[in-house]
Amino acid sequence: MSKKIEGFSKLTKAEKINWVAETHGENPSAFKATLETYNHSNPEVQKIHDEFIENTLTNHYLPLGVAPNFLIDGKWYTIPMAIEESSVVAAASKAAKFWSTKGGFKTEVLGTEKVGQIHLNYYGPTEKLNRFFDENTSRFLNELSSITESMERRGGGIQSVQLIDKTNALEGYYQIDLRFETADAMGANFINTCLETLAKSFTNAATLTFEADELPEVVMSILSNYVPNCLVRASVSTPIEQLGVNQLDAQSYAKKFVRAVNIAREEPYRAVTHNKGIMNGVDAVIIATGNDFRAVEAGVHAYASRDGKYRSLSQAKIEKDTLHFWLDIPLALGTVGGLTSLHPLVKRSLEILDKPSAKELMRIVAVAGLAQNFAAVNSLVTTGIQKGHMKMHLLNLLSALGANEHEKQIISKQFSEQTVTNSAVKEALTKLRDGH
Repeated sequence: MSKKIEGFSKLTKAEKINWVAETHGENPSAFKATLETYNHSNPEVQKIHDEFIENTLTNHYLPLGVAPNFLIDGKWYTIPMAIEESSVVAAASKAAKFWSTKGGFKTEVLGTEKVGQIHLNYYGPTEKLNRFFDENTSRFLNELSSITESMERRGGGIQSVQLIDKTNALEGYYQIDLRFETADAMGANFINTCLETLAKSFTNAATLTFEADELPEVVMSILSNYVPNCLVRASVSTPIEQLGVNQLDAQSYAKKFVRAVNIAREEPYRAVTHNKGIMNGVDAVIIATGNDFRAVEAGVHAYASRDGKYRSLSQAKIEKDTLHFWLDIPLALGTVGGLTSLHPLVKRSLEILDKPSAKELMRIVAVAGLAQNFAAVNSLVTTGIQKGHMKMHLLNLLSALGANEHEKQIISKQFSEQTVTNSAVKEALTKLRDGH
């Protein structure tokens, strides 16, 4: 049972482990042993992990796998994926192989603009605020030069700054909207530093211009994870006659495939699961490369709702006997800074991808999402999703039932042509152990 503790953050790591084990562990010694097992054997590596977050106890591992045979814009890639869900890596690999014989994946970065905002309260005359902002904008930007100088040398920096009247949404609400280019960095720290510095300059200048009763007030300064203009497109296409899909003739398959995608464009209940499948691929690569999957998820789902209705991210059509399948997705990613230079496996994942630029990583991540989506829709319109997924899940079920390696081999062979279900696997294992 939990209890209150004062000064937990000041305890040593061993003391934290002891307290949690004694307070929450059914078997404190076994609890501690588990936590200690997942600490890295190399103290230097473990120190790196311990400093990522606060109150660290141990490491929470995810499997890191690779999906080979991705042909993207004429170049071969092996894509690292960190994920715990069965069948995701296998499905991506299968889709990569399928499309590698049909010209591979094509990509286009449609934009790399990122957004930050300073949110203001102001109840005086709008014209006065506009005039003040126009007269001082150059000064504000000049005061940021020491912060932006390094980013500008790398091709980035502040692209635009604008005062926006939002009083139609909230009384007295204005915002200073800034657009950024952050080159190969994700740029969150850079953007937030620029915003907070500009907000101070704004406040200092405003006190010299406005009376106390109409002084603009900065509410907060923060980047936005909604980046509809930091966008990449991934696509595949092939003559329908070259689809070569089992069970359905090529024309019927293509029509059914397009119909399935169009349903996800119009039906939000389907669209959410459809997009979740896309994010299986996207998140796995983002985690492997040390990027912020929570930020990407939030921005992606906002983008999927941009016209007021939640829709699928991918689209498909048949044109002149050719199947076209594509995905537009906002991705604010980085290949320098953050975990990219700290996490040992992130470094290796980026090596696997030949140390890509941020734009190249955008292309790769989008392709992983499209490949995963193709694999899922392909299964749905042919064999159904469960056949392949449950076969990949079989070993997890057997492990949970305590099967040994010999039993796993026998049961796996038995279910090579059978539908995998929890009850069927449990029954098969029971019969095997009973000698049947």
